[in-house]
Amino acid sequence: MDVSRRGFLKLTGTTLLVGGLGIDLKPIETFAQPKKIKYTKETTTICPYCAVGCGIIVHSRNGKIINAEGDPDHPINEGTLCSKGASVYQLSGDANENRLKKPLYREPYAKEFKEISWDEAIDKIAKNVKKSRDKGFVIKNAKGQVVNRNDDIAHIGSAALDNEECYILQKLMRGLGLVYIEHQARI
Repeated sequence: MDVSRRGFLKLTGTTLLVGGLGIDLKPIETFAQPKKIKYTKETTTICPYCAVGCGIIVHSRNGKIINAEGDPDHPINEGTLCSKGASVYQLSGDANENRLKKPLYREPYAKEFKEISWDEAIDKIAKNVKKSRDKGFVIKNAKGQVVNRNDDIAHIGSAALDNEECYILQKLMRGLGLVYIEHQARI
């Protein structure tokens, strides 16, 4: 080994300095932390935000969502997610304390919302749908032809629904007599 006098002094000084400070130059042992998705159930789903239909893998343990990430085997997004899709984990009530867990209702002309039960909210929605349907239901058109339709209500679907859910919703909306039915994937 060809070391100059100056190099020897540098090496010796550095070694003494490091040794004097109590720094150990032996390789350190590292231990991997257990993954947070260990012992979780893995479920594939579709992102609920837009009409693209990106694939997501959701990890859950004891019925609670632990993690959500892009599905690398999905042909649309191949594991990538936009900022909305990446935050889909926060849709779970378990993951986000700021998420509303009970319906809020504001009476006409009131300034404040009040908390109501789910039963009250569903009953209110059903009554309003029935009232609007009864008010706008047309049995016969101007020519006297039977049409059985409602022009006062419209429905827009969700990109998060699969074909079977869309089929059931379509049947329900047609059963109510709706003519204006759209789906987010077409917009």
